[in-house]
Amino acid sequence: MKQQTLTGFEKYGKTTRRAKFLADMDRIIPWKELSAAVETVYPKGGDAGGRPPIPLERMLRIYFLQLWFNLSDPAMEEALYDSAAMRSFAGIDLGVEAAPDETTMCKFRHLLERNKLGKTLLPSPVCGPRLSTRSASSSGCSAFRRCATGGWRRTCIGWR
Repeated sequence: MKQQTLTGFEKYGKTTRRAKFLADMDRIIPWKELSAAVETVYPKGGDAGGRPPIPLERMLRIYFLQLWFNLSDPAMEEALYDSAAMRSFAGIDLGVEAAPDETTMCKFRHLLERNKLGKTLLPSPVCGPRLSTRSASSSGCSAFRRCATGGWRRTCIGWR
């Protein structure tokens, strides 16, 4: 049996289209603003005990991964263990902690739905289509800007 290398220390590799897309989204989406929109309803760790909540920005990134790649909660959990690009985007280091389980993702999505935060996080029909892998990467759009209705609008800056 061959000895395996440690992840991240590989000598040969290639930046995949998925990794490029996620790097672009990491750079252009205003994560601090999106986190601020959800922060008021997101549970905070307290003295009451229990497991501390997963950082809000990480859960938002996982939520967007699910939308962009059309993944169910169980499929997203598996993808986080399977894809180094997705783990890196979400800020998960498996040497330190486990990826959130499917129930945690489901509860987060229901929290957003219950508080009607989907319209705050995603573009409205007036602003343009929902953020998606196909629309963002194949159209050459690589930036988003806030539009008057409160959603996010794609702004094409010409790379193809």
